[in-house]
Amino acid sequence: MKNILVPVGSSKNAQSHLQYAVDFAKAFNAKLFVVQVYNVYTKAGTMIKVDHILERESQEFLKRMVSQIDTKNVEVVTRTLKGKLIDVLELACKNHEIDLIILEPRTNSIKDEVFLGKTSGKIIKQTNIPALIVPEGYAYKPVTRILMALKSAVIKKDDVLVPLKSIQDNFKAVANLLLVKTPYYNKGDFDVNEELSDIITNTNLVEAPTTFLGVLEHYKSNDPDMLCVVRRKRGFFIKKWEKNTILKKDFNSNIPVLVLSGLK
Repeated sequence: MKNILVPVGSSKNAQSHLQYAVDFAKAFNAKLFVVQVYNVYTKAGTMIKVDHILERESQEFLKRMVSQIDTKNVEVVTRTLKGKLIDVLELACKNHEIDLIILEPRTNSIKDEVFLGKTSGKIIKQTNIPALIVPEGYAYKPVTRILMALKSAVIKKDDVLVPLKSIQDNFKAVANLLLVKTPYYNKGDFDVNEELSDIITNTNLVEAPTTFLGVLEHYKSNDPDMLCVVRRKRGFFIKKWEKNTILKKDFNSNIPVLVLSGLK
């Protein structure tokens, strides 16, 4: 894991989140790209050009944020990105060969009932970039126990497990697999291939209406300090991804959540 990207918003948690991202990047000797995305919506008939103003203010904000944390000799690059959020992030990730994007749950939202705000939820829902969602105020610590929750272990995409394997190898972490048999179970869903088997220490099979409920039932017994889930149309967040915002009553986590791109 060599290149990590972290979008920075205006939340009160932004500085703490950025420090976590620096600490995490240092553990991998990775370069950290700190970005802020802005867009310009002009009204018909107006001639005021504000691009350069927004860009300057955004760049000054990023520099100020970086100056307030301990960069610990991590190479930190700041970038302001203009355009639609998903488009510019995907382009930036491609251009800089980003291995992981680190997200705070709420970049702008101040509503306490929200777990993932509109911006973070949109990134999780509408991109296939591997992401790490870090709880607000969470202090960095090495990862020792990972719980991976799947309703299907069928892997058809190349390199989808790379972020998980990279984290496990770097921290020498134990990774346990929770296979959850849901009403959408298909024959062969629990066939674990060699690539995944090499990562996993223990495997548990359970039945639950959703993968999320399966995790809730077995969370304490696994006592993980990182949860690993997968994007898919009927996956971990299922209905919770129908809207970009995800409420705490639907899902909440007090540990980082690694979200891999879809396995199929």
